[in-house]
Amino acid sequence: MENVKRIPYGVSNFVEVVEQNQYYVDKTMYLPLLERQPDSLFFIRPRRFGKSIFLGMLWAYYDVAQKDKFQKRFGNLWIGSHPTPNQGKYQVLFFDFSRASVGMGTLEENFNSYCCIVLNNFMSTYSDYYSEKLQSNFYESKSAANKLNLINSEAKQKGYLLYLIIDEYDNFTNVVLNEQGEKIYHDLTHASGFYRDYFKLYKGMFERIFMTGVSPVTLDDLTSGFNIGWNISTHYQFNMMLGFSEDDVRTMLQYYKDAGQLPGNADIEAMIAEMKPWYDNYCFAKESLDRDPKMFNCDMVLYYLRNYMDLGRSPEHMIDPNTRTDYNKMKKLIQLDRLDGDRKGVLRRITDEGQLVTTLVTTFPASEIANPEIFPSLLFYYGMLTISATRGTRIVLSIPNNNVRKQYYEFMLEEYQNKRYINLNNLADLFDNMAYDGHWRETFEFIAHAYKENSSVRSAIEGERNLQGFFTAYLSVNAYYLIAPEVELNHGFCDLFLMPDLLRYEVAHSYIVELKYLSSKDPESKAESQWQEAVEQIKQYAVGPKVRQMIQHTRLHLIVMQFRGCELERMEEI
Repeated sequence: MENVKRIPYGVSNFVEVVEQNQYYVDKTMYLPLLERQPDSLFFIRPRRFGKSIFLGMLWAYYDVAQKDKFQKRFGNLWIGSHPTPNQGKYQVLFFDFSRASVGMGTLEENFNSYCCIVLNNFMSTYSDYYSEKLQSNFYESKSAANKLNLINSEAKQKGYLLYLIIDEYDNFTNVVLNEQGEKIYHDLTHASGFYRDYFKLYKGMFERIFMTGVSPVTLDDLTSGFNIGWNISTHYQFNMMLGFSEDDVRTMLQYYKDAGQLPGNADIEAMIAEMKPWYDNYCFAKESLDRDPKMFNCDMVLYYLRNYMDLGRSPEHMIDPNTRTDYNKMKKLIQLDRLDGDRKGVLRRITDEGQLVTTLVTTFPASEIANPEIFPSLLFYYGMLTISATRGTRIVLSIPNNNVRKQYYEFMLEEYQNKRYINLNNLADLFDNMAYDGHWRETFEFIAHAYKENSSVRSAIEGERNLQGFFTAYLSVNAYYLIAPEVELNHGFCDLFLMPDLLRYEVAHSYIVELKYLSSKDPESKAESQWQEAVEQIKQYAVGPKVRQMIQHTRLHLIVMQFRGCELERMEEI
């Protein structure tokens, strides 16, 4: 196969992808559906879900200045055979507000400067449509708001159709909120704040508006009192508009295998099976639970494929290291570093149980970010939770995959490490011995000792549930096991199941761990009865068919650990 399409890993420019022979997963079939919606649309998705490339596609499709390139760019896509009457009818103004906070001036000066640059490019593109007098006044003006008003006046007079596209509409204000505080943020987005004033200008000026971001926080503050956006983020029709379906992934893998870019013995179904626990399982609308497949994070799939083509196997680290930056941004945005007791309780419950039942809040102001009732919804919008079921009138939000689960564990680990640092390099050798030689005792003794030594957080972690969280956080450092707390095994829920990652490592040993906690006042009779109960429980877990399926040929170790307060009192293999 000649001219094999390149993988657009890290590329967010639609025109670059389609004109430079890069692989594009067709999303153009959503264009007619979007046109049937209200004129001003607002769409939220987590980072790395393809928002920017989708907006670039909208721009290329609707832009009157790019109309003559329709066949070149869209001829091989769905919309190429089903164009809508609105194709190539608009003058498009495209803002990326992640760029609006850069500069040496004040917030308003930096924002105005960025908008002026974009507006000047707009006028240069559509100069044939506007009078010389207007253009003279336009370029003389140093005010982006004035430039918008000038465009609006003549566009309305001459009947031009204007389309506004905003990428990362909330990035500018999120930076302000996290770096300069809620008061300055409030001044920008309320009353006569300059950022709010811009959104007032947009209303009524543009025939169509499409905005994307990562949360509804800023939208609620900006549009309170005047409606500018119809939020389609959780509408089932658009559940699959971004991200990759399993069919998308399978088609892509088959394309590269047929092109000779994957090893001849590459098993596509095995590759998908390997990716699914790490990148799949996103659902953004409760009505889609039974009608749509779950969605993959598209950037993660491209990362995996790029590595597989280079190495002839899956990447050593299933989580793209570049997402570390995203994780740090997300921590700031949802204020993980400033969690109060209630929100810490929510986070710990999610980490321990993997899910919670809640009501999804679709809009809320920045002042409510610290509200523990809002917190699960915020985690949903950032991709840290996904819709997995319904319960009556409410929904069940769950951790979508191992990639996200690792982020929760990492936060827990950071919390413990900040209180009392423990050298994690020592754990690496212990995990090697545990996975390949079955020498488990040293590992669990090490973590138990760390638990004891972590006296500064003893009050926060004392108790069986929080003991489990501590062990989960430190066990999650290893690469050989997928750490799954509270897994249902044979009609019961084990505390910790260390499921071997046999797709990637030749692990020889697997583990089920049952943790038991006693207070310092509990008598020996309780200790003994609790121990016997744990022994019976863990034996029951081990005989379940699900366990045999997950551990395959590895030797299963059943470990019971009993703590009294922060002290490990007894530990045995059953």
